[in-house]
Amino acid sequence: MFATALRDLSASLAAWRLWSLLGWLEIRQRYARSKLGPFWLTISMGVIVGSIGIVYGTLFNQNLADYLPMMGIGLVFWSLLTGIINESCLAYINSAGYIRQTSTPKLLFMLQVGWRNLMIFLHNFVIVILLLAVFGSKDWSTLPIFIPGLVLFILNALWIGQVAGVISARFRDLPQITAAMLQMAFYVTPILYHPSMLNKHQWIVDFNPFAHLLDLVRGPLIGDPPSVLTWCVTGVMAVLGWLLALALTERYLKRIPYWV
Repeated sequence: MFATALRDLSASLAAWRLWSLLGWLEIRQRYARSKLGPFWLTISMGVIVGSIGIVYGTLFNQNLADYLPMMGIGLVFWSLLTGIINESCLAYINSAGYIRQTSTPKLLFMLQVGWRNLMIFLHNFVIVILLLAVFGSKDWSTLPIFIPGLVLFILNALWIGQVAGVISARFRDLPQITAAMLQMAFYVTPILYHPSMLNKHQWIVDFNPFAHLLDLVRGPLIGDPPSVLTWCVTGVMAVLGWLLALALTERYLKRIPYWV
């Protein structure tokens, strides 16, 4: 059913040396001749977490020992999610030269985006470690749940990126629309506030898929294991999302060189 898309995905995964090298080289070129390199991203994220955490924690009258880890960890993972989606919108467009001149598998460029943002995330993860070292977790026994949660989180980010990337190659306004929608989603996703603060408007979180994705990775780290509903929602999203991504890839894969 998805023969062409699956062949392309298989070939892209087999070329892991290429997309991992391209992703890493892009990070190195961005910070060439810099003493701290990608750790400038960590410093920038740390400043944002510290300043926003103290200001909003004070405004919301929150206990900073609970609020800072919740907000800081959420912000780090939101940066990973939006980084993959936003950059995926431009993955095929920015790689037009490669796509037109060589017969490389197309999903390779999405894996490159995912790998590059994962490397940036690992630098920012230092902030997560520091927050947990200083403030601790309500229940350390939930930490192992973080690993399968992170895998499911990345799988969802990648299929969203692939769908956005294919459509963006055809309609060049979509990257700007996507960035605007993600900015709006930031304010209705429990990053700067705890879901319980919504009181009777809890439905904003319950029907927000980004809230479930965030809870999948943040919850185990701060000692709140994700609910069964969260696992079901994110699992169904991953399955249906990848079916959609493969269907779009199957239908439009051969048109991408003409679009870009």
